[in-house]
Amino acid sequence: MALTRRALGGLTIGGSSAFLLAACGGNDNGGGSGSKELSWAISSAWVSWNENTEAGNNSYGHQAMYPMRLGVDGSTSGDWDENSEFTLNDAVFVSAEVINEAPLQVEYTLNENAQWSDGNPVRVEDFIFQWYSMSGNPEHANQEKALPSSTTWGSAVASIEQTDSGSVVITFVEGYLDPEWIYSPTLYLPSHVAEAEGFANWASDAAVMGDAIEWFEQNLSDVCLGPWKPTDWKLGEYIIYEINDKYQGSIKPTIEKLTMTVVEGTESIVTELRQGTIAGAWPSAFVQEEFDKAADDPNLAQEVYEGGVWIHLDTNMNTPALKDVALRQAIFTAINVDDAIARIFPGTEVSRRLNHFFGQKSPHFVDLISETGQGSGDLAKAAEILTAAGYTGAAEGETLTDSEGNAVKLVIRYGEGDAARTTISELAQAQLALIGIELELKAIPDGKLGTILSESDFDLVVFGWSGSPSFVSGPGQYFQTDVNYGSYSFPDIDAAIAKVTSTTDVDEAAGFANEVEALAVPQALTLPFYDEPQGIIWNTKLVEGVVANGNTQAGPLFNVDEWKSL
Repeated sequence: MALTRRALGGLTIGGSSAFLLAACGGNDNGGGSGSKELSWAISSAWVSWNENTEAGNNSYGHQAMYPMRLGVDGSTSGDWDENSEFTLNDAVFVSAEVINEAPLQVEYTLNENAQWSDGNPVRVEDFIFQWYSMSGNPEHANQEKALPSSTTWGSAVASIEQTDSGSVVITFVEGYLDPEWIYSPTLYLPSHVAEAEGFANWASDAAVMGDAIEWFEQNLSDVCLGPWKPTDWKLGEYIIYEINDKYQGSIKPTIEKLTMTVVEGTESIVTELRQGTIAGAWPSAFVQEEFDKAADDPNLAQEVYEGGVWIHLDTNMNTPALKDVALRQAIFTAINVDDAIARIFPGTEVSRRLNHFFGQKSPHFVDLISETGQGSGDLAKAAEILTAAGYTGAAEGETLTDSEGNAVKLVIRYGEGDAARTTISELAQAQLALIGIELELKAIPDGKLGTILSESDFDLVVFGWSGSPSFVSGPGQYFQTDVNYGSYSFPDIDAAIAKVTSTTDVDEAAGFANEVEALAVPQALTLPFYDEPQGIIWNTKLVEGVVANGNTQAGPLFNVDEWKSL
């Protein structure tokens, strides 16, 4: 791995029932007047309690569960601050270092008091449980139930052992190297809880391990490593926390009751902020008009910044028509990305994203997309591609038919109620109609994006990835066989992905990632649109210590343990 990218944006739109439950009582819920309570809004729902799985790989669930994880969450073992500095979670880890490169071995020295919230110590079995969850190996877990969101890290581990001194050594397979090894997802779920729930043989029986993974997907365990532990929760709606008195981190939380609750839509978030029923939020959609409303309230502070969320349109190769690369290329060529950006962000400087792994400010950025015409809206070129591939009707603007006379009809999915994703989809519908493709608009119901993606229930889909300064896991998660959501499988791309983890040199690994880019772009699998502007809003009378951070999937929650309820 090193870091799992999480689905975000127009993905899962949560209901308001949890908010209504949490909001009754006015300012007492948001905090204020010396209160030790605080409510923070999550802008959409989630459908799984297990962040390791395809369905659980969701930014909103990640935010909701962050107070009980604080970076030790199945994607990494710490987090990035606002200055792109990565720090291990010191409640568990003292240090991590490479002790050998052939094979790669990493030694983790644990906090001598590292323990779960029920007082049980962190043990080597917890690391092995994470490995088996993420390996993709049917000998470790039933893969029909494990459904890991990424196997880049787990499949490369050869063994995990504890030393006589108590440190944990992870040994990787021969030939595997990782310039971003420090970000590895070493620890997440409590293995002793799995055993207590009836899965005692998880380490020796792949079927039992699969059942254990599924149990964690369906059930939130209140045993955790973070500053808070959950006391009440409802999937996709809310989690209420109290302080974890067994927490061993150097920074101790002071908010005695912390509620993470779904409030759908930026307009609703701003309304509740102005009423004082929530202390703050990181809206999934940046809507300038709503941020302007918030700016009129003297109690509300806000910050708009460039974050790690990028929006894209994906194809699904389970759709028979989309198995044809020419059709995929023509679709991407007919879609006008700049037009969509201009309509969604009028008068701004938002620009196209032109690389799947690196933004334009990255020293590793290379544009291999523009030269293909993908995203250009060039209808004549799109028609030429189709005509050359034996399709008829494109040049004349008539119904597009393939060489066997079948009309091309597709369905595009997007988050219900998300204005930006809706605009992208509506424009795609209009643009593809000009080359004869009938595109049906079908919104993704509230809270169902994870399910739609994991079940590949789409022809085309618009959503976003939430990432970090890490890039090594991206090629595998987006394009590797049996990992991605679009059922992409190309041996040459798989081989190129393997090279990304064949070096400890960051620049060399980045070069290999761009080799993956060079192979993937002509296949027209995923069309990047833009890096989405991010914004946070908070009530300065209710909470102190909120900091914008575009480097982490947790956003402003990265330092929630430092917040003060006012």
